[in-house]
Amino acid sequence: MMKRRALVSVSDKTGIVSFVEGLIALGIEIISTGGTKATLDQAGLPTLSIDEVTGFPEMMDGRVKTLHPNIHGGLLGRRDVPSHMEAMEQHDIRPIDFVCVNLYPFKETILKENVTEEEAIENIDIGGPSMLRSAAKNHQAVTVVVDPADYPLILSELKENGQTALSTRKKLAAKVFRHTAAYDALIAEYLTDLVGEVEPESLTLTYELKQSLRYGENSHQQATFYQDALPTAFSIASAQQLHGKELSYNNIRDADAAIRISREYSEPAVVAVKHMNPCGIGIGQTIDEAYQYAYEADPVSIFGGIIVLNREVDISVAEKMHQLFLEIIIAPSFSEEALELLSKKKNLRLMTLDFSKKDQALKDEKISVLGGLLIQNQDVITETKDDWQVVTKRVPSEKELAALEFAWKAVKHVKSNAIVVANNHQTLGIGAGQMNRVGSVQIAIEQAGAAIEEAVLASDAFFPMGDSVAYAGDHGIKAIIQPGGSIKDQESIDMADKYGIAMVFTDVRHFRH
Repeated sequence: MMKRRALVSVSDKTGIVSFVEGLIALGIEIISTGGTKATLDQAGLPTLSIDEVTGFPEMMDGRVKTLHPNIHGGLLGRRDVPSHMEAMEQHDIRPIDFVCVNLYPFKETILKENVTEEEAIENIDIGGPSMLRSAAKNHQAVTVVVDPADYPLILSELKENGQTALSTRKKLAAKVFRHTAAYDALIAEYLTDLVGEVEPESLTLTYELKQSLRYGENSHQQATFYQDALPTAFSIASAQQLHGKELSYNNIRDADAAIRISREYSEPAVVAVKHMNPCGIGIGQTIDEAYQYAYEADPVSIFGGIIVLNREVDISVAEKMHQLFLEIIIAPSFSEEALELLSKKKNLRLMTLDFSKKDQALKDEKISVLGGLLIQNQDVITETKDDWQVVTKRVPSEKELAALEFAWKAVKHVKSNAIVVANNHQTLGIGAGQMNRVGSVQIAIEQAGAAIEEAVLASDAFFPMGDSVAYAGDHGIKAIIQPGGSIKDQESIDMADKYGIAMVFTDVRHFRH
């Protein structure tokens, strides 16, 4: 009988020498190419070069070397079909029983800063995926491996049984097709972006397993966390966990919401989130002051919340947070003393995130629905006070204008119908997710309580009639910001004038469903 053959050609050479040593010890002949062959030769392992098998030299800087009938015939020929075996014998094609291939580092290449289009294109592997697909298609006879983590399994089964199990070959084949599909998806995404195509006729996406979750939104639901294959630096997926138990499904959703809100503020800011809505946002001269404002905004709802701070957590802030039950604290860094103190709570998740990358997290949002996927740009439109229009007789004061600006940044992150009551440094009341706008107004104003005396009100969308303005006026609101655009805008304006309220139109809506 002819020796069994393995074709080995890898970009990632992790563990390859010991794997090939194991194959050779089992009497398997090794075919190899280029840099892989050089590595194996240097280790003193006997190999055949690819041109010894094909009878054809490698050419075009290695672009053409394995695309040959002696390779693909050896991979695709079915051992149980006589005509296939006759064709192989007629054309002197030897079977290839094992394929160990991983691909040119396309992902790693396009993640480099200032990578050129030419460099990216040259790192699109052609021969590798072709061999993997051929071997995976013929997994009844061929064992194919793309992941170094699977080397020990293959060697173990070969040593014990002389062959890999069919069930193993099927699993490895499925893994190969996932791998090549993900590889091609990245190439498709890169080239689609390169030519500026915004609505491709088909959408190919790829994600990598980040974490298996204990359960989903509820304990009876199964869930898994996948990360973008091209990671977003400013995201919960890229945050580094320093302490605490694993994140849950709901933790991840809430942390994502809090991180998005924190992106709005360049001054020291603290965001507290519950159930994907902010329960308190504070800004200040120091992170300590900002935390105090965020806490005082709603000292009840912050219990069990997620906190994001855009400055280092020092011992002063840590001592205050240590008094509460919190799920997660995310910040650029923690002082040594703060980390030591907060780590005393074994379940509290402490995470760091690179806030210098916050303006780069602008990938489109993808939302699944039954039977489909919605994609949209993020709500990151640039707005300034110069774009706003005062539509009432009274003009807001400078202090009110600062409060309106603060509230307007906050309300875009509250579930619609959304109302935020705030001063110029903290939220005071938040009405979220009500089926009618006046209901949200009532909740926000009630929550603000006595602090409403110097407060303003922000609405994520227009008032459909004057009732919300009347309720705000009855409870002491002196300035309102809203998009405008209702057929009854004049009714709201007249109501504001009646109460002496300054009203600003932004002409931009911020629904968040």
